[in-house]
Amino acid sequence: MSKNRITRREFLIGASAAVAGAAAACTVRPSETVRANEAVTPATSPGGREDRGPALRLAHLTDMHVLPRAEATGGFARALRHAQGLQPPVAAILNTGDCIMDSLAADQGQTQTQWDAFLSVLEAECTLPIYHAIGNHDVWGWGLGQADLESDPLYGKGFALQALGLSSRYYAFDLAPWRFLVLDSTHPSTLEAGAPHADLAYTGRLDDEQFGWLEQQLQSAPDDQLVCIVSHIPILCACELLDGPNEETGNWLMPGAWMHIDSRRMVDLFLEHPNVKACLSGHAHQVERLEYHGLTYLNDGAVCGAWWNGAYMGFPPGYVIVSLYADGTVENEFIAYEEV
Repeated sequence: MSKNRITRREFLIGASAAVAGAAAACTVRPSETVRANEAVTPATSPGGREDRGPALRLAHLTDMHVLPRAEATGGFARALRHAQGLQPPVAAILNTGDCIMDSLAADQGQTQTQWDAFLSVLEAECTLPIYHAIGNHDVWGWGLGQADLESDPLYGKGFALQALGLSSRYYAFDLAPWRFLVLDSTHPSTLEAGAPHADLAYTGRLDDEQFGWLEQQLQSAPDDQLVCIVSHIPILCACELLDGPNEETGNWLMPGAWMHIDSRRMVDLFLEHPNVKACLSGHAHQVERLEYHGLTYLNDGAVCGAWWNGAYMGFPPGYVIVSLYADGTVENEFIAYEEV
């Protein structure tokens, strides 16, 4: 691991400075169901038998961190072109957030400039359906410490909802034969001053209203309805343990901003619903596949790598092709789009 690589904490400290120095897109279709003959491609098992049913192929792009600089807009454009040029083709694109470099600590003008850069690339390059989740860096104003902003309708998630054309911060959609539940992972930190990582403005969790919605969605789903959970912050992961000196106290201390702090109750809920087969996330800028109680947790890297500064922890800029089969099995393939 290079001693010169940027760390996540260094990025969080420097993001507002980077933004200040930089000084009809594809939209979500929350009720759309892709017809089977459009969404699937034939697939065979490793043994050569066509016994898993058809595969729904999706391109999972996450953590673009776009700002109006050529390396960011150009890289995002190349990733989109590469993903849409694959054979066999993908049916849709999943974007799990951190669309822009940072708006937690950016003023309104800087935030709008970043969204303009992101949306201009989408309008020029994206021809497939795309489904968005909100990332922590897409949240406006939480890091500014300005109480007068809280009455602004764009404050918090409002800016991202408007830019992405979303009517809700969490929602469901269908791509046959799978149902996708898109979550809002980012919520204000409740840590008291002086607690470890209390300097982070957010934590990964679901609010009670959203958790109740998730419970209702799973309870009402038919037993044979395959379900994929989509979130920005990982619900369960291991790779974040190694992102920084999280063991230096003699105990592992992973920030609640890096993995859902409520993962226990979410995993317990999923155990009650074995039709939940996959959880897709971004945020960590690392690529990981974790299997737990028959559920596949995929952490799918970052289009920007290390915030457009090469690889992060050995993972270059890239995205993941996810193949979801009719029997509930999941395959993933990481593509370093700049290297192919």
